[in-house]
Amino acid sequence: MSALRARIHPEWLAPLAAAILVLFYNRPLWQHLQQVLHGTTDGGVLGLAFAAMLWAIFSLVLLAFSFRRVLKPLLMVLFIGSAVTLYFMNEYGVLLDREMLRNVAQTDANEVRDLLSWRLAGYLLLFGVLPSLLLWKLPLARRTTRWRGLLSRLAMGVVALAVLLGVALAQYQGLASLLRNHHELRLLAVPSNYLSASYGYLRDSVASGNQPWQKIGEDAQLNAAWKQHRRPSLTVLVIGESARADHFGVLGYSRDTTPELARQADLLSYPQVTSCGTETAVSVPCMFSRMARHDYSASVAEHQDGLLDILQRSGLKVTWLDNQSGCKGTCDRLENRNLRDSKDPQFCNDGECHDAILVDGLQHYLDQLQGDAVLVLHQMGSHGPDYYKRYPQALQRFEPVCASNALNDCSQQDIINAYDNTIAYTDHVLAGMIDTLRAHSDTLDTAFIYLSDHGESLGEFNLYLHGTPYALAPPEQTHVPMLMWFSKGYQQDFALDQQCLRQASSQAYSQDNLFHSMLGLLQVDTQEYQRGLDLFANCRK
Repeated sequence: MSALRARIHPEWLAPLAAAILVLFYNRPLWQHLQQVLHGTTDGGVLGLAFAAMLWAIFSLVLLAFSFRRVLKPLLMVLFIGSAVTLYFMNEYGVLLDREMLRNVAQTDANEVRDLLSWRLAGYLLLFGVLPSLLLWKLPLARRTTRWRGLLSRLAMGVVALAVLLGVALAQYQGLASLLRNHHELRLLAVPSNYLSASYGYLRDSVASGNQPWQKIGEDAQLNAAWKQHRRPSLTVLVIGESARADHFGVLGYSRDTTPELARQADLLSYPQVTSCGTETAVSVPCMFSRMARHDYSASVAEHQDGLLDILQRSGLKVTWLDNQSGCKGTCDRLENRNLRDSKDPQFCNDGECHDAILVDGLQHYLDQLQGDAVLVLHQMGSHGPDYYKRYPQALQRFEPVCASNALNDCSQQDIINAYDNTIAYTDHVLAGMIDTLRAHSDTLDTAFIYLSDHGESLGEFNLYLHGTPYALAPPEQTHVPMLMWFSKGYQQDFALDQQCLRQASSQAYSQDNLFHSMLGLLQVDTQEYQRGLDLFANCRK
């Protein structure tokens, strides 16, 4: 208790707290830095220089807030925020940037629940609550005059600045090369990573709040080819969740995870498709936007018409049925419903529903369908980390499975088994949708298009889940499956050459193609359409 009664001046506490943050809250950073510098002649010296540079920067920032009434609350917030950040970085290999924070901000209660664990509580207690309590009880000394406090603060600032300049001068070439070639280091440094991400997200939110709504495709209309259609049509677009292409049997995976889809006649499989983002909050709005991935802006997309708005404006009935956390703004101006709200005991339990509810929803939709329509179905799919919850236990094919959200407690093979069961269940669900559509082919032209929002890491490179910044993301998070099926009547009325499509399916595509491909497929005339991005363009008779 005597240590707690000892007083410390705020300007001394600031560099001490900076040292604690650098040493105890940055384990993933130091592990990664050790891998990067392994085998280099001056790796140890450069590592120490990097740590000293980080301490000096943190100290200078905290010294700017080293006032008796400010520093303690600030450090308590930093300790708690850093504890949570450290947990997710340690457990899942998370890299924090603005888009990851956007994804977190749009996460619903069910997804948050899946991430809660006793280990998270332990991190929060050990690295957040306990340091905050000790800090709260630590008395701060008061300077006799403001000038003495200012001079002391200035002296500590000079020391920190001298360390920073000394390190920069002594190791400039090595540090410059390190930071230039390894941009991920700034995303690993706690707490600057989540503070920078928070600032970027809040800045974008404030800026986007002042933007007026922009209508695009106001000239959209169904072209003359529609007059030749013999029957009404339904185009079903299924948005998958966290499905990676290399775990689909029909796309070449060594495991037979998709036996039911493999038996579907006329199924088209696209093995080379990339996503627009690595998280739902980016990929879903982006794939429905006219913007391509390289120029996509979330703040613009939030205030602009998307593909579904244009299709609805052309005269098609557009509906969105969801079994997840929502459409991220893309369906706000359409008829939309979250089927989880139905709490149907046949499909739902403990606050979530299995994706078979979407097959049931499709059947109910067909029973009431009048006229030409587009239906979007949004899956729960393979959303982690609780993969074992995403499918009925009666349909579990691969064992043993990881039955925990603490993936580090499981072997990689058990994680893969659980994940592959989600893909096998998706196979069952998608095949059920195609069978349902095929059953109506005598009276209705039907089409099925499946595209996952992003992929998923299962322990490769010590990464789990998704959301890694795109420039650093492995292909496991960006290589996504795409599948299609068209009834004979749909092929005829929409002038599709099935053989041509099959031959073209091996080409490389991305979610950038969806906007223009859907406009071209559905024969919607608008100046927004670009034929070069329409994957159906060369296969229309």
